Amino acid sequence: MISYEPLWATMKQKGISQYSLLKSGIDNKTLDSLKKNKNITLLTVEKLCQIIECTPNDIVEFK
Repeated sequence: MISYEPLWATMKQKGISQYSLLKSGIDNKTLDSLKKNKNITLLTVEKLCQIIECTPNDIVEFK
């Protein structure tokens, strides 16, 4: 199972809000998918990594 729990922890640690993700080009539908642990594209993972300045391991984990 895919979990985006690391994303929320990384965002909190770096002081990044969901609003700042929206302002950086991540749309509401993608945020909703992240909250519900649904699939997102690797391009979205890459974009999140660029915005948050982290690695994919800081965003997603497989349980």
